[in-house]
Parts: sequence; C-alpha cells; structure tokens
Amino acid sequence: MTVGLLVTNRFLDCPHNSFRPPQPPKSITYPEVCAWYGALKYAEVTGNNELSKLLEDRFLPFFGKEKHLVPRPYHVDYSVFGTIPLEMYLQTKDQKYFDMGIRFADAQWSIPSDSSQKVKEKYQTFLDKGLTWQTRYWIDDMFMITMVQSKAYEATQNAEYINRAAHEMVVYLDTLQRDNGLFYHSPDAPFFWGRGNGWMAAGMTELLNKLPPTNADRATIMDSYLKMMENLRHYQRDNGLWGQLIDSQEAWDETSSSAMFTYAMIMGVKKGWLKKSIYTPVARKAWLGLLTYLNAQGDISNVCEGTNRKNDYQYYLDRKSKTGDMHGQAPLLWCAWALLQNE
Repeated sequence: MTVGLLVTNRFLDCPHNSFRPPQPPKSITYPEVCAWYGALKYAEVTGNNELSKLLEDRFLPFFGKEKHLVPRPYHVDYSVFGTIPLEMYLQTKDQKYFDMGIRFADAQWSIPSDSSQKVKEKYQTFLDKGLTWQTRYWIDDMFMITMVQSKAYEATQNAEYINRAAHEMVVYLDTLQRDNGLFYHSPDAPFFWGRGNGWMAAGMTELLNKLPPTNADRATIMDSYLKMMENLRHYQRDNGLWGQLIDSQEAWDETSSSAMFTYAMIMGVKKGWLKKSIYTPVARKAWLGLLTYLNAQGDISNVCEGTNRKNDYQYYLDRKSKTGDMHGQAPLLWCAWALLQNE
C-alpha cells in the first residue's frame, strides 16, 4: 500500500505534462492519463475517499478554467483521455463525466467532420473493415484504443464498444505478433521494443478483463495473451526486469515495460488465466526489481523516453533513460492496485 500512496501523491504534486520540457502544455497527453487512471484505481481499491476527492479536484478545472487542456480526439494518443472521465463516472455516477468520456469513445469510430474529402475516403476504408479510422498498426494503439472502448462498455453495457475493440485487437495480433509471442513496434519497425510490447500486454489484459465469454474474438485474444506471457518469462533478467529491446542482451534495463508486463501477469494470476505456481514468482521478482529503481520522492528511473517507430536497431538502444516520466509512473500504479485486488 505504501508504494501506491507514494506514487499517487507524487502524481498529485506534479503539474500537467510535467515530464515534458518546462513550457505551458497545449493539452493533456496520454502518459498523464495513464498515471491518472492508475491513481484512481488505487484510491478505489484502498477505499481512500480523500485521495479520490483530490484526484477529482485535479480534473474539475477541465470543465472551466482549464477547458483548453482537454485534447481533441483526433489521434489515439488523445482519444485515450476519455478513459479518465469514464472511470470517474463509474466511481461517482456523475453524468457530466459520462458525457465527456463517451464523446471520446464515440469519436474513435466517427470521422472528424473537418477532414478533407481525400482524408475522409482514406479513413472510410478502415471503418468499412470494422476498424477505427485511427488505426495505424503501432502496438501502442492496442492500449490507447482498447482502453477507452472497454471503459465505454463498462459504463454503458453496450456490446458495440467491446466488440469493436476486440475486432481491432485481433487485426493487430494478426499483423504484429511473431512466433516468439512478442510484437514488432509496427510492420516497418521489426524490433521488440519493450514499452510497445508493454502497451500490448496491458491492452490485452484490460480487454480480456471486460470481454464477455460469448465474444467470438475472446479465444483468439486469450491465446495471444498466453503466448506472450509464456515467452516473456523466459526473457526476464536476473534482476527481475526486461530490456529496452526484449530480446537483446546489450539493451539496458527498462522499467516502464517491466511494470506493464508485471501488471499483466499479476492480473493474469488474479483472474485465473495464468498458473499461479509459475507466474507468481515471476511477477514477484519483477515487482521487487522495480522497487529498486523507485526513489524516496516516488519517482521511478530507467524509463524510456517517448519513442517513435523507426527501422533502426541502434535507435532503440540509444533512447534516453528518464526518471519520474509518467510512462513509468503509470504502470507502477497499475501494479499497486492490481496487487490489492481480490482474486
């Protein structure tokens, strides 16, 4: 419980987009959204109403003086913002959070009206396949898309949201997963980048956690999840972490991906998807390894900076390592609340 409280309080102390250069933010970005989500879930699972209120107070200005910071949902990295108001709706039942959040979920399947005709035609080709127009075949997408759609389903019980997220996931699985259970960053970036694979692991976990047993795509997604988890445990390093490039011995230890994998395994054990005797020691080793990178202020180190895709092995090895970046703070919070969930 101490770790979750420490990192949540650190989040509350940080200004918006604090991991970026010191300049006024144009809008809230996805790493902050992901950390916020983890903090909300941690406050919920611990029954800490005071903490929940502080997290809500941070959000309320988006309806007023900080309205300009609410992103426009024209890209996966901005659409995922809808996760926060939807989660707040689920916790508070306040209609204003629902209305804001569902707008972001719906936008992922609604072409922006101000797009050019050429762009609209391009986007329509995705919609005709049952995919969001925001499809780009980067593994990052499989958290940014499935997360907000899963939350929309949880808030509405409208199967359309979860079904289209599952279909999208299956197309990405077919496109990016390799025989070793891991995922290329994109079709034109054939490398097993740590955090990218972490987004996929967390995305599958969130989706499976909400996907009804009757969904036609569930078995395919579960098979891919299990294949990934089985192979990840063999790539785990002696210190409990995974590398910046998972299959490269020369890659540096990277904490954001390691925390995402740990979260996926904790949830898998709790939900009965993974064999407890095999994966509990793996997850425990990873969690204890992660804590050695957490300082007294609540900042975790060895977090890969924001990373575009590139067909260049050395590019991934040379990415900068950061401390306190919310790409790393977020999954640490996910792990904290997952550990406190009942099995």
